[in-house]
Amino acid sequence: MRQIARRSFVAGTAGTVGVALASAAVSGESAVAGESGEAVAAGPGEGRADRVGRPRDALRRELRGMWVGTVGNLDWPSKPGLSAAVQQAELIAYLDEAVDRRLNAVILQVRPSADALWPSQYEPWAACLTGVQGKDPGWDPLGTAVREAHSRGLELHAWFNPYRVANHTDRSRLAAGHPARLHPDWALPYGGKLYYNPGLPEVRGFVQDAMLDAVRRYDIDAVHWDDYFYPYPVAGQSFADGAAYEKYGAGFASKAAWRRANIDKLVQETARGIKAVKPAVRFGISPFGVWRNASTDPLGSKSAAGVQTYDDLYADTRGWIKKGWIDYICPQLYWNIGFAAADYAVLLPWWNDVVRGTGVDLFIGEALYKAGDPAQPAAWQDPAELSRHIDLAAGYDQARGHVYFSGKVVVADRIGAMARVVADHYRSRVRPPG
Repeated sequence: MRQIARRSFVAGTAGTVGVALASAAVSGESAVAGESGEAVAAGPGEGRADRVGRPRDALRRELRGMWVGTVGNLDWPSKPGLSAAVQQAELIAYLDEAVDRRLNAVILQVRPSADALWPSQYEPWAACLTGVQGKDPGWDPLGTAVREAHSRGLELHAWFNPYRVANHTDRSRLAAGHPARLHPDWALPYGGKLYYNPGLPEVRGFVQDAMLDAVRRYDIDAVHWDDYFYPYPVAGQSFADGAAYEKYGAGFASKAAWRRANIDKLVQETARGIKAVKPAVRFGISPFGVWRNASTDPLGSKSAAGVQTYDDLYADTRGWIKKGWIDYICPQLYWNIGFAAADYAVLLPWWNDVVRGTGVDLFIGEALYKAGDPAQPAAWQDPAELSRHIDLAAGYDQARGHVYFSGKVVVADRIGAMARVVADHYRSRVRPPG
């Protein structure tokens, strides 16, 4: 694991990240961290031009981000129940890591499972903080994250999951005042998890209110959603929304069309709500990387993915772009160059063509977590694979940045793939697209 100046990360056997920092040290360096724009040491890409002839150090603005997940304590906090001071120190250490890596944005999961990382009037405190959903952690994580990120020249994108309620189906484990307990008809079990029903107008209104509460109260730079809309299909199971379809599905050709319309409404209404509250806040979505295969739809990509967002998650990601409902799209192109079913080198130009002329920015979600994983194909054992992704994207005029999954993997960087990206492409800090 890379040594990090000014702070100490400790990797545990479970792969979580712990931080040993006194609270006084945390507050003492925040005002000056990240102000330097000095170049990193010369790397393999030093002085090269990209594929369209621009010197690397003269590139236009680009997003360089990393996701920091909180659901199930994925990245942060390293475990539930830590003191407020330790939680804050761990969070700030991630922000400092972003600065060290010459990144300019952190996408922090602030509504992981219908609970909140701020004192929400709509939903309970997140269980990942204290281990008890609804228990006050004694500080304001989202407010702190925004303040500390901005002091380092980083954007803070607030990452929300609209419909996931819990990674289990036992409602008694939810906080006593949880909306899914107060309104048991709002949520459905599926695949061992609990989800809000997207087919209910009252649910759609509620989840928007819950998310817009954070937009109103904090100076976030963007609202960010990931790839969960209707749940991923589980073999042999059906999502039990038949009653809602009977009540609200008149006029639709099929249940699938009705489900897509429900997600369309959520996206369009949320976009309008954000602009009404704070016009400068951007709205971005990071979907699974395949809209539809060309074998299903001639407008689709030349892929053979087992999941298609349009058909399986009822998320018309291409349509949202064409209708201008979102400000950026960050497809999760979590495959290597040359992967037969979903080739990075095939999907990248497809998305590039989709966004052209729409005003929607294209950022690429990168699977750093696969680098060095022995279970992955041979390409992922090469520390240069991700750097080749950035090289390839430089030849496409609409690609305006990359986001890496996820925080603890950026820190651990087990085979040096992130360090290679930084050396090849991130010699100095740049500003994100305006």
